Amino acid sequence: MTYKIPRFFLLAALLLPLAPAMAGDPAPVVVCYPGGPVNERDADQAMDAMLRVVERVGQWPAQSFTSAFTAKAAECEKFMADKKPAFAITSLGLYLQLRGQYDLVPVVQPKIGGRTSERYRVVAQKGRFHGLAELKGKSLGGTVLDEPDFIGKIVFAGKYDPAKDFALQPSRQAIRALRSLDKGELDAVVLNEQQFAGLDALGLSNPVEVVFTSEDIPLMGVVANAKLSTADDRVRFGKALEGTCSDAEGKKLCDLFGVQSFVAVNPVVFDPMAKLWLARN
Repeated sequence: MTYKIPRFFLLAALLLPLAPAMAGDPAPVVVCYPGGPVNERDADQAMDAMLRVVERVGQWPAQSFTSAFTAKAAECEKFMADKKPAFAITSLGLYLQLRGQYDLVPVVQPKIGGRTSERYRVVAQKGRFHGLAELKGKSLGGTVLDEPDFIGKIVFAGKYDPAKDFALQPSRQAIRALRSLDKGELDAVVLNEQQFAGLDALGLSNPVEVVFTSEDIPLMGVVANAKLSTADDRVRFGKALEGTCSDAEGKKLCDLFGVQSFVAVNPVVFDPMAKLWLARN
């Protein structure tokens, strides 16, 4: 039986940092995917397979890297504290929360559909609501609700507090939340760009419409601890990642996920996000 690697892990592995491993020990990489519909066994298999590809593409020795994966935001914080990784793959919310504590700096971003940013949308059954104001006190579902501070501060730009303004019903699977919406068990669902793009393929019985669309939000990729990595380390693996999608095997993985390329990130693109994050602290 062929093991099919979940798409997130394809992206995560392609983004894995390529800093030199410590002598005798694989370099730890913390991979955080809050709200993701995965389990540790699948994660271990997928990340092990993909790490080997990354090592070859970047011309690092086999077994140079090891990963620690979690789909729980709180557990990611523990991994960061315990493992002290020089590099990590985090959500944007976790980066904004932990950047000061761990001197995190963005290094690379994926480019998907020609963009290095995305928008979040809230959808509801057509004709029921006409904006977030009408949804106050109503039920709101979605996989991204594992990080309510991120939704409130960044997606809703500080205008709504999910925990106070809505009856939150987090889900591990977007399709499950959307089916609940279709049955009238949920009033609305918040979706990221990828989830929204797959909406039409679900064939829901009741048409839905967008009642809120966020501003552009930059995609998050690899971050580095500026005190535990050198500038040369960051440049080296950044350059290697930029060539991943032109590698014969790497291109297959990029194509499978829809990633066009990986690009070095200018940290200033996250400045507006940092201002929003701090505005309500």
